[in-house]
Amino acid sequence: MDRPVSDPAEQTWTLRKPQVETPRGVVAAQHVDAARAGARVLGAGGNAMDAAVVTALVLSVVEPWLSGVGGGGLLLWAPGDGGAVDTLDFNVRASRNMDRAQYPLAGGRDGDWFDWPSVADDRNLIGYPSICIPGAVAGLAAALERYGTISWADALAPAIEAAERGMRIDWFASLCLAIDAHGLARFAHSSALFLDNGKPRRVPNGRQTDLLPMPAKAAMLRRLASAGARDFYEGEVARGLVADLAEGGSVIDAADLAGYAPRWAAPARGPYRDAEVSVVPGLCGGPSLLETLSRIAPDLTPGATEAEAAAIYARAIRTTYETRLKTMGHAGERGDCTSHVSVVDAAGNMVSLTNTLLSRFGSKVTLPGSGILMNNGMMWFDPRPNVPNAIAPGAQPLANMSPAIVSRGGRPAMAIGAAGGRQIFPCIAQLISYVLDRGMSLEDAFHAPRIDASTPTVVVNRAAAPDVAAAVARDYPVEIKADSLHPVLFAIPSAVTRAGGTNTGMAHPTSPWTACAAEGGLDD
Repeated sequence: MDRPVSDPAEQTWTLRKPQVETPRGVVAAQHVDAARAGARVLGAGGNAMDAAVVTALVLSVVEPWLSGVGGGGLLLWAPGDGGAVDTLDFNVRASRNMDRAQYPLAGGRDGDWFDWPSVADDRNLIGYPSICIPGAVAGLAAALERYGTISWADALAPAIEAAERGMRIDWFASLCLAIDAHGLARFAHSSALFLDNGKPRRVPNGRQTDLLPMPAKAAMLRRLASAGARDFYEGEVARGLVADLAEGGSVIDAADLAGYAPRWAAPARGPYRDAEVSVVPGLCGGPSLLETLSRIAPDLTPGATEAEAAAIYARAIRTTYETRLKTMGHAGERGDCTSHVSVVDAAGNMVSLTNTLLSRFGSKVTLPGSGILMNNGMMWFDPRPNVPNAIAPGAQPLANMSPAIVSRGGRPAMAIGAAGGRQIFPCIAQLISYVLDRGMSLEDAFHAPRIDASTPTVVVNRAAAPDVAAAVARDYPVEIKADSLHPVLFAIPSAVTRAGGTNTGMAHPTSPWTACAAEGGLDD
């Protein structure tokens, strides 16, 4: 297969980030400020769950277009002493007042992560009709209560401080705001907060960064610190949320919020080589990750070339996806723009936590009273009738998130996850294989080229070996593309590992904000 000639307007830069190694704790996250906040918790005596919750809360302020208290997520906890892995599902859910008739099909395709049939006025993608009941506050509080050591108020303190000080606006933040400026401009409070007279905020001349305070969010977080997490669902904060949602035309009401509760469950597990992979069960990417690994294992033999391995990855992922989108969903189950945090502490406890607003800036709606960016969870439902993942009252949509724990000898050896919608579990499957099959370090695995087979046309990283595209093209249409900051083509992973008393962390190399922070290794 001929490789395409590069567009002369494109530049491909070689980027490399080093992994972090330490006998102490490590936090890997998509923003350096959040990773450092988590590492400070470890340095003050907190454990992996304390650090993960603090990191996730700070992420909701410093990188609000990817995750936050207006969204939902999944997490796994793995005790370092070899105890049972536990999982928590705090994903978004549809209002019990939701009706598929509110989302009439309009013909064509929506062009988003799932490429469902289009809905009239994109009601499932943007605005108040796209919002689902958020679970992040309930989930993070429940996780802290069960496995953390610090108080809820202490966990919120760094996020409150960040909101009062302000989100950092630099060239990358300006780029992210520019990408979604058109959608944000449709909603007055989002426009007022994130835009400057309808245009993306820019850094003043002569400065590298500026700060964007979020006083409404800070006040809301202070209220949750004093009144407790359930205030978000049943108290003063809840009343403000319901009033703002109703004003915008959402059907989410007080009973929806009051009825929300996260769900603890034993993990789904699967073997891979000499390890065991644990994921959150149910309506997420976890079961698909296990299925993909089970398809890779018998076909990928020692000594396979990069091209042979890529072809095996592509077949495993495409076969899994065909099953996933046809059969998985709340009705079939019986029994970009996301943030992922991986944490290991000095005792070997691990947390893998993914939190999301779904699309970038979620619904694009910022609620005026609380300053919260809300999710667009309705995007995850298939808007067609009579399918497993159809829109239904009170239903949970089929999510892409796939945080995972890899255990060896009964103890956690890796916590891993990613952002990137449909690209998530394909990315994680390859990284697990790189480490377990090829013996790569985290640093080498994260810099190695990957494919993305989450759509019928398989995307091959331009940096891959020359024969990779040809090997994959024997079975599937192929596009060769360079890894890029935007659009994200191969997901945004982060991971930590533990071996022989040494903890290692690695964050996505391409993004300027991703980072690992080690306990006791802060420079500020």
